Amino acid sequence: MTPLPDARATVVAVLTGLPVTVGTPQSPDPMERRFRSAIWKVPADGPVHAGLEGLAGDAVANRKYHGGPDQALLAYSADHYPRWSAEWGASLAFGAFGENLAVAGIDEETVCIGDVWATGGATLQVTAMREPCQTLARRHGRRGLEKMVWDTGRSGWYLRVLTEGPVEAGLPILLLDRPHPAWTVRRAGLVRRDRARRRDEARELGALAAISSRWKATLRRDGD
Repeated sequence: MTPLPDARATVVAVLTGLPVTVGTPQSPDPMERRFRSAIWKVPADGPVHAGLEGLAGDAVANRKYHGGPDQALLAYSADHYPRWSAEWGASLAFGAFGENLAVAGIDEETVCIGDVWATGGATLQVTAMREPCQTLARRHGRRGLEKMVWDTGRSGWYLRVLTEGPVEAGLPILLLDRPHPAWTVRRAGLVRRDRARRRDEARELGALAAISSRWKATLRRDGD
């Protein structure tokens, strides 16, 4: 297969983090209540091994909703950061959205479900949009951040690891295959959120070979 290079697409940071516990026990405010999460990520120096379950040195706290082969890595567009910083009036560093890969030159409008990437020594595949949850809002102390992420489409997306290998900041991303060009990450997210009214699209999305198993089960159940 001939690679389809996209000169704009680059890994600008590889990030990892381990679970930490923050907050106040029994706080009446859910935003301040104690919780445990690995959403705090920091840049790694040099190459980091990408395995089937994620990056070396990275972990998840809640495996009911996070982690697993279909969500081995979280990618987030570095191009979103200037917008967030301007809107919040604060400088944000890569990793602020819990991503493992900050990538430049691509975003939810240009990445498609099923895209196969080569970067460093790893081969990766896009499986689903990242659905924002309250953990992200609590991490930043910003009520309603989940809705803001949905509304703006600046969500990020999950990747499965097809071929294990090192990934590293500064390396290009090559698009090797695009089996579902009609299904951008943004469109997939909107259909999933509004699946009760977009049943035909939801069934189509749930039938994609590359979609994550969690999304497949939800879309098939709710699309019938």
